Amino acid sequence: MRRTKPPVGWERAKNCFPVPNELLDFDLPAGAIAVYIYLLRHANRKTNQCHPSEATIAKKLHLSRNTVAKHVRLLEERGLIVTEHTEIITRRGIKRNGSLLYTLIPMPEVVERYYEQQFTALDSTAERRRIQAKLSARQSA
Repeated sequence: MRRTKPPVGWERAKNCFPVPNELLDFDLPAGAIAVYIYLLRHANRKTNQCHPSEATIAKKLHLSRNTVAKHVRLLEERGLIVTEHTEIITRRGIKRNGSLLYTLIPMPEVVERYYEQQFTALDSTAERRRIQAKLSARQSA
């Protein structure tokens, strides 16, 4: 069998980074996954932080700034990222708002928190059913 060379650019995956498989378990819309992957790509591997502007993310992903902001809020609500406001000082010495500083939470922590929330919800449901059963028993007595 004759071996063929791989297509140009496929020699080695030098410019690749891993995306956690668990990301698909959080029932996120495609846009939120795209924003997360963009942040993951630009995050410092030691600090898990990056600070691209929403305008830059929107331009690169072909989304509106409002859509990016919506997806960032969703990622925060799900515990995948934390954002902090930053400030910059212009050359004239004027203090301005900077880009958000994004911190990506390590996936094992996110998964653990997700399962804790699921167990808490199950416990709450079981407790609610137990109380409803007691109330029903009292009302029929």
